Amino acid sequence: MTPPLAFDAVPLGAADAAFSLTVTPHAVTTVVGDAASGVGGLAALALGMTRPTAGRALVFGEDVAAMPRRQVLAFRRRVGYVPAGGGLLQNLSLADNVALPLRFGSALSHREIAGRLRMMLALGGLADAGALRPAAADEELRRRASVVRALAFDPELVLLDRPFDGVSARVAGDLLQLLRGGEGGGGSRRTIFITAQDVPDRLRPRIDARWRVVRGVLQADQ
Repeated sequence: MTPPLAFDAVPLGAADAAFSLTVTPHAVTTVVGDAASGVGGLAALALGMTRPTAGRALVFGEDVAAMPRRQVLAFRRRVGYVPAGGGLLQNLSLADNVALPLRFGSALSHREIAGRLRMMLALGGLADAGALRPAAADEELRRRASVVRALAFDPELVLLDRPFDGVSARVAGDLLQLLRGGEGGGGSRRTIFITAQDVPDRLRPRIDARWRVVRGVLQADQ
């Protein structure tokens, strides 16, 4: 089976150490490290937003960085992505931020988008907060909006950088449950890959594979 995500000897961090990891399907995987470790750039490498100077990052067996631009844009719709800070547009409401992928990346009608949006806002606990702009919303609501937006196309794989910064362990648990999308015989319905400087202790039992980069070396995160 082709893994959903694999890094093959890509240079990482200030040490430019070769980083290799194959992510297990239907599992939650975390890679943590300090600001100098470079782990925060792994999602961008996977999505072809930055090109590695050596090695390869493969998503569903494809080297996105080597694809033509039009193909890249279409391929990225298969993957949910939450950048550090959430990446919300400040001039749009939370609801309009969530709706962006549907409005510009799908052939759904206005009515279909409106129905899908209502469902997504309710799923993310945002039914009463959609009209708020990010500056008027607290960190929990902003994080919820970023995560729900990443799930717009119900992706098999979701990449997140520091998704739990600024929220309580309870909210982090809620977000992780939302990301998993339910459970099946093989584990989480989605494959979740999280990079961070650390993850809440409360979440550790719900993470299937925990890794830490220390001075360029990948090791199990105890």
